[in-house]
Amino acid sequence: MTGPKKADLPKQDGNRAPAPTLAVPSGRGSRLMRLGWMATGIAGGMMAEGARQLALGNRPKVSDLLLTPANVRRVADQLAKLRGAAMKVGQLVSMESGDLLPPALAEILGRLRSDARAMPKAQVTGVLLANWGKGWEKQFKHFSFTPLAAASIGQVHRAQTRDGRDLAVKIQYPGVRESIDSDVDNVAGLLRMSGLLPKEMDVKPLLREAKHQLHDEADYIREGNYLHRYGELLADAPHYSLPKRHADLTTLSVLAMDYVAGVPIEALVDAAQEERDRVMTLLFALLLREIFEFRLVQTDPNFANYQYDTNTQQLILLDFGATRPYKAKMSNDFRRLIKGAMTADRAAMSVACKAIGYFDDTTQDRHQQAVLDIGLQALEPFCREGGYDFGTSDLPERVRSSGMALGLDREFWQLPPADALLLQRKFGGLYLLAIRLKARVDVNALAKAVLFSHKHSL
Repeated sequence: MTGPKKADLPKQDGNRAPAPTLAVPSGRGSRLMRLGWMATGIAGGMMAEGARQLALGNRPKVSDLLLTPANVRRVADQLAKLRGAAMKVGQLVSMESGDLLPPALAEILGRLRSDARAMPKAQVTGVLLANWGKGWEKQFKHFSFTPLAAASIGQVHRAQTRDGRDLAVKIQYPGVRESIDSDVDNVAGLLRMSGLLPKEMDVKPLLREAKHQLHDEADYIREGNYLHRYGELLADAPHYSLPKRHADLTTLSVLAMDYVAGVPIEALVDAAQEERDRVMTLLFALLLREIFEFRLVQTDPNFANYQYDTNTQQLILLDFGATRPYKAKMSNDFRRLIKGAMTADRAAMSVACKAIGYFDDTTQDRHQQAVLDIGLQALEPFCREGGYDFGTSDLPERVRSSGMALGLDREFWQLPPADALLLQRKFGGLYLLAIRLKARVDVNALAKAVLFSHKHSL
C-alpha cells in the first residue's frame, strides 16, 4: 500500500521549522530489539565503569555500577524512542513512586513526561492512509506535517479542510495499541533485572494501572466521546473553553477537533496576581465539580493539558484520554474524608480512609494514625480559611517526606485502589501548578460551597 504522492498532498505551513523526527518502532520484533539494545548497553556500561573503578583501586558495588548517569540515560533514551507503553511505565513509576527511586533514575524518568520525538512524515501519512483511506488528502486545503505537540501516545497536527474547518488532528503512533501489554511487562522486567528499580518496590499495581490507562488513552473514539461530554457538562460555565470533536474524521487512531489558540498555562507565571489566582480558582472549582457533581474526572495532571486564551480570559481544557468515571461510593467517601479534615474530625476521616482503602481493620493503629496525619497535611489548603498562599508553601515536600517515611516502613505496605491514587495525583498536580504560578486560592470556600451546601449534601 502506498501513500499519496508529494504533488497530491495539501499545502504545509511554511512558517513552522521542521521538528527533529524519529520513527516509532511499530512491530513487536523491532520493539523487543530496542529493549535488547538497552540491556546490552547497560551491561557494557557496567563493564566499562567496573574496569575504570578497579584501575583506580576501588572495589565498586554492583548497584553503583548500575546506577551510573550513563546507564540511567541509556534507559531513558530507549524508552523515549519506543514511546507508548514504554514511556508510560517511566512516567507512572516516576510520578507515583519517585520518592522510593534512586535520585538519578527518578530525575531521568521524570523527563519522559515531556520528552517525545515526532514521527517522520512517511509514518504520519501511513497512519492517515490506514484510517482515512486513499485520497484522504483531497479533503484538506492545508495539512502541517510539523506537529504542534508530541507525547507518549501520539502527536498533534494542524490542518484546514476544504470546507473551512480549522482543526487540530491527533495521530496515534503506529503499533502502540497492539504492544501495550507486552511493552509494559517487558520494560518493567528489564528495569527490575537491571537493578534500576529497588527490589522492595511492588510495582504490580502500577503496571496494571499503566496498562489500563494506556488501553483507554489509545482509544481516540472514547476520548472524543469524553471531549464531547465535557462540552455538554460545562455548557453552563463560559470561563472554560474546549475544542469541539469532529466525528466524521475521528477514528480509533485519529482524533479530529477544533484548533484552539492559547498560551501554555505556565506562561501565566508573569501575569498579574489576580489573574493567576483566578485561573487556579477555576481549576480547583472544576476538579470539585468533576468529583462530586459529574463523577467524571480527567485524571492526568500534566500542565500541557491546560492553556489560556489571553483575549477571552478563558481556561482552555485539552486531552481527555485519561478521563475516568467514578462511582457514587468513591465520590461520597472522598466527600467524607475532606469534610472530616475540614472539621478536624479524625474519627470521620478514619471511617472514610477505611472505605476508600487506605488501610483496614488489620492495620496497626500507629500506621492508621500516620495515614490520617498525611491526609490532614495533604488537605491543608482545604482547611485554611481565608485562602491558601501556594507561592509560599512547601506542602508537596512535607507530604512527600511523610509519605516516604511511611512507605519505607516494611510493616506497612498498602497501596490504595487506582481510583484513589489517580485523584491524589490530580490534586498533587494542581498543587504543583498553583505553586509554580504563586497563586492564592480560597480552596476552603470552594469546598464549603460544594461539600456543605444542602444541594450537595449526602
